[in-house]
Amino acid sequence: MEACVEYTELFIGGEWVTPSDSGVIEVISPHTESVIGSVPAASTADVDRAVEIARAACDSGQWAQTPLTDRIAVVTRIKDAILARSEEFAALISRQNGAPSSSAMRTQVLGAVAAYGAACAVAAQFPFEESREGVGGPMLIRHEPVGVVAAIVPWNVPQLVIAAKLAPALLSGCAVILKPAPETPLDSNLLAEICSQAGLPKGVLSVLPADRDVSAHLVSHPGIDKVAFTGSVAAGKAIMAAAAANLTRVTLELGGKSAAIVLEDADIDRALPNILAGSFANSGQACVALTRILLPVSRYDEIAEKCAAAVAAMKVGDPTDPATVIGPMTSAAQQQRVLDYVEIGEAEGAKILTGGSVPEGLSTGWYVEPTVFGNVDNSMRIAREEIFGPVVCLIAFEDEAHAIAIANDSDLGLSGAVWTADTARGIEVARQIRTGTFSVNCQRFDVVGPFGGYKNSGVGREFGPEGLAAYLEAKSIFLPA
Repeated sequence: MEACVEYTELFIGGEWVTPSDSGVIEVISPHTESVIGSVPAASTADVDRAVEIARAACDSGQWAQTPLTDRIAVVTRIKDAILARSEEFAALISRQNGAPSSSAMRTQVLGAVAAYGAACAVAAQFPFEESREGVGGPMLIRHEPVGVVAAIVPWNVPQLVIAAKLAPALLSGCAVILKPAPETPLDSNLLAEICSQAGLPKGVLSVLPADRDVSAHLVSHPGIDKVAFTGSVAAGKAIMAAAAANLTRVTLELGGKSAAIVLEDADIDRALPNILAGSFANSGQACVALTRILLPVSRYDEIAEKCAAAVAAMKVGDPTDPATVIGPMTSAAQQQRVLDYVEIGEAEGAKILTGGSVPEGLSTGWYVEPTVFGNVDNSMRIAREEIFGPVVCLIAFEDEAHAIAIANDSDLGLSGAVWTADTARGIEVARQIRTGTFSVNCQRFDVVGPFGGYKNSGVGREFGPEGLAAYLEAKSIFLPA
């Protein structure tokens, strides 16, 4: 049995310090249901301390006035250190989150490494200060750091989401208070160890694992200039409301209920593996998951049968087994949530084509069988609400216009995809779908392009120059004509 990973100190302002009280967060393995680690639980006093230190660091201007090349060098050292310890990160994430090991490495660790690298490349080319000719004379346009950032990350893909926030914030010259989810704080403390050796000035980074009440204190703190949050729609709305009291800037990356549209001319044998990879990535615990699969009426039975057979063949089990495709849900609460939605789907009249329960022989661990629902109407709750687990809905459409209407008939608009033999036709479909990202004959995510959602899927964008700009304030300096 692997040893527990235990931390007794909090990382505040670049130093490991004694927490203000004795609260502890125990980390439970989703596979064995045993304790695998613990960290101190940050209190509101710890938040106040971290904000005060970060505020002083920002107000002194030390980090913001550090040459951009030096800031890029620091972030590059963080990237390189994560890569050097990638096996350690992936193993820890797999134990802590229940993510299949291949996914933990490819998506979470190497994805984070790519995000840091891409952010450095964007920063190197970004016009932090440029001249512009105005109506009345010349001016300088400056982009300056927004200040102290509260970065709040979820439990499903923590390192990738951290990179989406930490990299542009540091490159912009901001100070960051990172708040990992209480279910999965261990990898954030490992990252803190790396950052402490990377050359960040004191005060620039704190890591505060905490519960909901302490998180609410953080986002409503008057010393915070920006909140960058990834999580549920309900939590995002609460954060936006709290931030409004101080006019705190926000970036919110929230839920998804993305549609995969399979047009009549699609080669389903080529498309299906890609579709299901996008549907069940990270055991279905992904905001961009293709959870609504839209099929033409003329091919519905054929494709539904192939889909159910492919999903039934997915290996479910120990996330450290390289052959595992579906690992456990990250928490017992999430397992119950998914199982409750399966009951809701059956009650609504949908038909389970495969899955729908706890896998046989896996009574220990928070597992749910990968599940396919047929006979789904887009008005059903299972088609409208984010389940965040290995459950997909098959929905029939009459023609292309009908498919587009179904895809857009959602309160969410984060991602989606279309499969067709005609790429130009696919691009035309993509132009009509109201989502922040969309793929044609693939399911892609790229740390160079802007990522975020329409409608209830969020506010703002991450990655690319758009993501860097979210951590900057624009200033006009007018010069004499």
